[in-house]
Amino acid sequence: MSTKLLDYDYELPENLIGQLPRTPRDSARLMTIDKNKNKIEHKIFSDIIDYLNPSDILVRNSTKVIPARLFGKKETGGVLEVLLVKRLSLDTWECLIKHAKKLKVGQKLYIGNNKEMIAELLEVKEDGNRILKFVYEGIFEDVLDNLGTMPLPPYIQETLKEKGRYQTVYALKGESVAAPTAGLHFTEELLKKIEEKGIEIVDIFLEVGLGTFRPVQTEDVLDHKMHSEKFEISIQAAEKINQAKKEGRRIISVGTTTTRCLESSIGENDELMAGMGETEIFIYPGYKFKVVDCLITNFHLPKSTLLMLVSAFSNREFIMEIYKEAVKEEYHFFSFGDGMFIY
Repeated sequence: MSTKLLDYDYELPENLIGQLPRTPRDSARLMTIDKNKNKIEHKIFSDIIDYLNPSDILVRNSTKVIPARLFGKKETGGVLEVLLVKRLSLDTWECLIKHAKKLKVGQKLYIGNNKEMIAELLEVKEDGNRILKFVYEGIFEDVLDNLGTMPLPPYIQETLKEKGRYQTVYALKGESVAAPTAGLHFTEELLKKIEEKGIEIVDIFLEVGLGTFRPVQTEDVLDHKMHSEKFEISIQAAEKINQAKKEGRRIISVGTTTTRCLESSIGENDELMAGMGETEIFIYPGYKFKVVDCLITNFHLPKSTLLMLVSAFSNREFIMEIYKEAVKEEYHFFSFGDGMFIY
């Protein structure tokens, strides 16, 4: 097991960073990986149905991404970009504001051409994030939907024309500021075929935060402090997954966020517990997975905790070889990139 950060680094040509979502969604490429035989195949994402068994449980993170990026005008006329990070109360949010050093507590930002929303700075946190209180008329979510844009990762330079393309087709609720991107490959038609094959689909929720994109900065990965994310697992979801585990059926996790949620909620006898909570789980090589048997995921950033999670699911040396192969075969990487299925 390696805890050296440099062992999770790799070279990626910039042109392989996915800039636009695939159309249709399930036309993305898919690398299938048999981790026991160290065997890979190159497929299309819609082929994933051929790798799923009728007895499998497919668990997905059905969180909803909010249009969390806003632009506010100062009284002096300057414009600042505001990114909602975490809701603290009905009208108060922890935010990330670019170039906000001169913004003082008590100052206001006016959002929208007709000042439909006003944000007042209440506090500057130690980490530089700001606490803003929003004043508006009507329902916050409706105003936000009208004024906000999707919070695309910094490595995506292209403009997204449709908000819904940075949202899974099965998003139900939540306040995520990043998409659970492995799920972006599923279409309603593919999900219907999966259900018709006899595979049960279970929804859980984890609110994806900005920490998802944050690379590890410490030379020893064990010194890294994980970000915290809210999650929810219903009683019905826990019962279905626990029953499937007892019967020896496979639990297929759609994405690293789903995996973190499931592996955070283990009780006695390694059973999955229902409930709501927050997780700071850090999964790296050496971790023994208790719930997840197979993983659907994208290709992740160098030196990221997500790459470490995937390495833990197989083994680091093999995964780094796979990433070299993906570069050689010109797969697309990151949020709008291609997928892999590890089984």
